[in-house]
Amino acid sequence: MIKIDVYNLEGKVAGDISLSEKVFGLGDNNDLVHQVYVAQAANRRSGSAHTKIRGEKRGGGKKPWKQKGTGNARTGSIRNPIWKGGGVVFGPRKDINFYKAVNTKMRKKALLIALSEKIKSEKIIVVESLSLPENKTKFFVKMLDGMNLNKSVLMNFGKEEKGSYKAARNIKKVNTMEVDKLNVFDLMNSEYLVISKDAVKQIESRYVS
Repeated sequence: MIKIDVYNLEGKVAGDISLSEKVFGLGDNNDLVHQVYVAQAANRRSGSAHTKIRGEKRGGGKKPWKQKGTGNARTGSIRNPIWKGGGVVFGPRKDINFYKAVNTKMRKKALLIALSEKIKSEKIIVVESLSLPENKTKFFVKMLDGMNLNKSVLMNFGKEEKGSYKAARNIKKVNTMEVDKLNVFDLMNSEYLVISKDAVKQIESRYVS
């Protein structure tokens, strides 16, 4: 078992907790984590960039000049891609599909490896609870200041604590997420993971067979 400190909402050590090595004690597999990370990043792309091909540009219905006799190179439309204001060749199109498939086993294994890496680098902070007496941002600000967390933080809420996430979502450099939505992409993009004891138990019960 892996033992780490547990903090309270004031950012002070209030005890410790034992973590399962089946979840937080896995070895390295950078290739797998990278593959899942790239897939999850690609699956978030909306494909909103769009350029028009020559057939989608306005105008250009009439041939600019006759085929022969003018001394100019022959051309059929002012919307030819080589003309200013013409269509774009090989530009981004909104109908492109960036989706990359990753099976469930790979996704789960990569997440556990990423959690294990966070533990090794002491980047996981476990707190007694993320439930607040009232939904005020000041409680979370005081907790983060007490633990000197001034870098990017992913705050992971348990099922019974999700009502408090609104109090943290407007804090600079803090990303909030429910425990069942934890993923490799958001985990790797945050310097620290702040998670409650309740959320830790939910993760372990979900992934430990």
